[in-house]
Amino acid sequence: MTRVRFVQRDGSEKCVELDRDVSVMLAAVRNGVSGIDGECGGCLDCATCHVYVDATQASSVLPPSDEELELLSAVSGERRPNSRLSCQLKSLAAIDELVVYVPETQS
Repeated sequence: MTRVRFVQRDGSEKCVELDRDVSVMLAAVRNGVSGIDGECGGCLDCATCHVYVDATQASSVLPPSDEELELLSAVSGERRPNSRLSCQLKSLAAIDELVVYVPETQS
């Protein structure tokens, strides 16, 4: 089982277990992770689950789809090369722990 470590802007962290076929966004929402809104429920429609995947792990997750890239162009936080929508991060069986950083703003 993969563990996800959410790092907030102030350096505080929260680790949650990621069940099989559950997105990083859904795990965050279910576990009360601050700063991950997920307003659309994970249907790739809002970009309020924006995160920064740890730069050393960015190549370990599947690349973003064209639809995700389009939504990433409209995020309210700073967009970076390692920006992802956490609703699209799932099936991470090959990763023991994924580290993601929560941006300053979502909407």
